[in-house]
Amino acid sequence: MVRQLYIILLLIMGVCVGCQWQNASTEDHDDAATIEIERFDRIESSYLTLADFAALRQMRTDYPIQTRTLIEEVLKLGPATHPDINNNLLIFFQDSTLQTLIADVEDEYADIKDLNRQLSSAFRRLNSMLPDMQIPQVYTQIGSLDQSIIVTDSLLGISLDKYLGSDYPAYIHYGYSQKQRDMMSRKYIVPDCLGFYLLSLYPMPANGDSLQHDQQHFHMCKIQCIVNKAIGQSIFSNDTIRQLEKYMHKHRTLSADDFLRMTSMPKSI
Repeated sequence: MVRQLYIILLLIMGVCVGCQWQNASTEDHDDAATIEIERFDRIESSYLTLADFAALRQMRTDYPIQTRTLIEEVLKLGPATHPDINNNLLIFFQDSTLQTLIADVEDEYADIKDLNRQLSSAFRRLNSMLPDMQIPQVYTQIGSLDQSIIVTDSLLGISLDKYLGSDYPAYIHYGYSQKQRDMMSRKYIVPDCLGFYLLSLYPMPANGDSLQHDQQHFHMCKIQCIVNKAIGQSIFSNDTIRQLEKYMHKHRTLSADDFLRMTSMPKSI
């Protein structure tokens, strides 16, 4: 089942970029996670801008899950098997704003070697902390300014249209707040990938009591602590995260899995 993880979950925490983190050794995991992002967005773009039916066939044949997820879960156009769905997909993207979006994604992400390197390194560290974790297959897509990261089983999709920079005109036009736009840039792709993937493995606690918000906040802080450690920088920072970082440093034998399964803040930091 597709777990739709929205960027608003990350916005309940304060953010700090650039502080260095002491990295765990990854020498024994050099080959554990080498990620080569699949450029599904380029094939999608060929169909949506040129009505290239060879590209559509490739979408359907080589990327069936990605195509179905895009149509049904991201764009919500209806069942991917509907007889008119291909035409509906094409018509949907004829909007001038979306056509501009496609072109801007193509320009901004012509080269993603840096993302391949960063994702490989980060998932390698994450895998050293969570040895039983399956490394996902990562691909890029173009959505409609809705969801940023999609996790479907072992697939992780990056909607590049959500990472065009904080000053991107469409973000301002459609009313994204400054706090939201600050996170809609290239440097947040890797942290978001790790964070949302961890959320798919360790879902947000759901209940109806008055403590729900506090529990969600605590859970997100645990996730973000692990993301910081895997990336090697304090991308996310607030009081709770700093307390949890001290706790992890003090209890170095505590596994990442046990840490992520904690249900409340430890009494003794």
